[in-house]
Amino acid sequence: MSTFALLLTQFVNALSQSALLFFLGVGLTLIFGLMRIVNFAHGALYMLGAFVGYSLGSWSGSYWLALAGAPVLVGLFGAAFEFSILRRLYRRDAHAFLMVTFGLALVVGEAVRLTWGSDALQVPAPPALSGVIFLLDEPFPVYRLFLAGTGIVVAIAIWQFLERSKLGLLIRATSQNAEMASALGVDIKLIRSCVFGIGCGLAALGGVLAAPLVTASNGMAATVIIDAFVIVIIGGMGSFLGSLIGALLIGFVQVFGNYYAPDFALAFMYLVMLAVLVVRPGGLLGKEA
Repeated sequence: MSTFALLLTQFVNALSQSALLFFLGVGLTLIFGLMRIVNFAHGALYMLGAFVGYSLGSWSGSYWLALAGAPVLVGLFGAAFEFSILRRLYRRDAHAFLMVTFGLALVVGEAVRLTWGSDALQVPAPPALSGVIFLLDEPFPVYRLFLAGTGIVVAIAIWQFLERSKLGLLIRATSQNAEMASALGVDIKLIRSCVFGIGCGLAALGGVLAAPLVTASNGMAATVIIDAFVIVIIGGMGSFLGSLIGALLIGFVQVFGNYYAPDFALAFMYLVMLAVLVVRPGGLLGKEA
């Protein structure tokens, strides 16, 4: 394999990894940006999305139905949780949210174990995405190319949604000044429920997309929640563009680090985070304290 072909395949591989990380990071940062809630259950909802996608795919025989349906179902679950539980805590100390979302993570994890068992479940990719494509005469999985493309499309869609839609305008207004938005007639409670549901749905989307690569397993939550927080810390809490940049940085560090220095790949990720915090304590695009 030529050096250029190797770099190209690793570059596209890093883009696909960044896409999965972006779905985690952007959901987490949307929730924090509006609600100032650090959602410790985000990894568990990512895992729940993978298992719900497995069940939908097994029931219908369609991966595409699983891909579309699992984020919606998990998003509705997240919105219902915000409506029934979190809404009662907004006037309390912020530590209450940490405990409640951590409790939700435990509940979801145990519910997944009781419902689907402890064994890892294989979620097959659709036939159209199960082959390989040749990049400079080197084989590359079509599914990973699909992940990279999906990440780009979803990033553009979220950006357009936040910038141009009426709901996106209300979300941005509420995140900047909730009291003023409420005085102007915005239903703050409804906006919060929608944002929490959207964030949970994005995490579930990442879980469904990751399942054909890593299988749906009970350990998914623990392996991704740290990555999600690292991305948000690097990009800046509450910054959509920051979460995108953070996902790209960590995706490329993970892929190239695992290839060239696998024993130090995890250390490289933390070194990037520390370097960013030394220069910008609030993250690349976050507000300085």
